[in-house]
Amino acid sequence: MNARIEKISQILDQNKAEAIEVFDLKGGDYFADYVVIASSLNERHTFALLDYLKKGLKPEEQFLGVDESGDWIAVDLGDILIHILTPQYRSKYDLETFLSEIAARKAKA
Repeated sequence: MNARIEKISQILDQNKAEAIEVFDLKGGDYFADYVVIASSLNERHTFALLDYLKKGLKPEEQFLGVDESGDWIAVDLGDILIHILTPQYRSKYDLETFLSEIAARKAKA
């Protein structure tokens, strides 16, 4: 796994994010090469994790876009997407199943 993904995962892990998963979609039919998903403890923790990422990744990483709500934050780094969700939203939207299917299609190609 590349150093950028490892740094993102490390920042999330050190700041109490849970169930961190990385999906390698490089070379597949998805618009990002990697997707990182992590669960926050609650809404305040979701925003705090975003702040930790901003402090830990800048100036090396350029944040192209950030879509913020208390339950779900999506960070666009271009080739990497980071999703931080409360457990309720993570369960409701089940991104893992969707991304696993994309990764499986990529592996078959």
